[in-house]
Amino acid sequence: MNIETPRRRALALGAALSAAVLTGAAMPALAAATTPTGTADSYTVKTFAAVGSETKPDDIVRLGDSIYVAFQNGVGSNGEPAANGTTASTIQQYSLDGKPGASWNITGKIDGMGADAANSRLLVTTNEDGNSSFHTLTPAAGTHAVKTYAYTGLTHGGGTDAISVYQGKILVSGSNPATASGPAVYQVTLSGSAAALTPVFRDNSTAQLADGAQANSTTLALTDPDSNTVVPSSSPRFANDFMLDSQGDQQLIFANSATAPQLQVLNLNKQVDDTVFASGAGQTLWLTDPDHNTVDAVTGNFASGTAVSTVTPKSGANYLASLNLDNGTLTPIAGLAAVHPKGLLFTSAG
Repeated sequence: MNIETPRRRALALGAALSAAVLTGAAMPALAAATTPTGTADSYTVKTFAAVGSETKPDDIVRLGDSIYVAFQNGVGSNGEPAANGTTASTIQQYSLDGKPGASWNITGKIDGMGADAANSRLLVTTNEDGNSSFHTLTPAAGTHAVKTYAYTGLTHGGGTDAISVYQGKILVSGSNPATASGPAVYQVTLSGSAAALTPVFRDNSTAQLADGAQANSTTLALTDPDSNTVVPSSSPRFANDFMLDSQGDQQLIFANSATAPQLQVLNLNKQVDDTVFASGAGQTLWLTDPDHNTVDAVTGNFASGTAVSTVTPKSGANYLASLNLDNGTLTPIAGLAAVHPKGLLFTSAG
């Protein structure tokens, strides 16, 4: 494993970090826009450049008073080296005002990262299509910050992706399935150097329709389990559920328990990657933009319970959209069209 000890970047903020409202000098200016709740307001976007040679920022999480961003650096989905020979992804720490802190390298392509606040650590998966492994990163642990685990019980034939801590349990998406009935979501139990997986629900589980004829149930046929998150209590629907995005299937699956859950499926009118929910009023929307190799912090009149998604069209750039939780429709947020998002995070300023 190629692990780099934490290092403080001794770069001046003005040289390493661009932090300003987007203007015509960087990207098109952001005009007054309609927020996802329909209230006219303007958005302020501060953009923070990559600190060094890192590229392709993806997952973004908050742990304590820091934001952590995973830069994939062009590494392949099975861990193949990038075109320049790079074999490791980089996790970069930022303060809540965007100042860079320590960073760590982990071999492979990071495509899942979650915060385990109870244990003051990050949870990380590498190589979502195959050759996957599980890692923890404890920022305060110095040179012993990163620990790697080998999976046992991975039975769906692919890799692992996003991670959430739900009802005290670590849940991970079973990505790139090779079978029709494999686990879509696993529970992870860490012991020694092993990450033992047990199924939570499967790609062909039964779910109640959450749109249209809601009294009906359907058999899922998931082919692309990807991002996941926990819906906050502020959400007008699916509050306190675990949510899995099956990206290529244009479906969100909601589970009401980490053990023997009842499932609901919301069909979407577009394909999405991350979806996040504002747990309170006035939160900041942090996002990664791999096309511009930046991390952005967006402030605006985001109402409590607002749901925002990264739409991933089959052609053209990714864009931000508000998600209607009743019928699955996604409406572009016109005032943020200059941003090409990937990972998303709603969080408070303090």
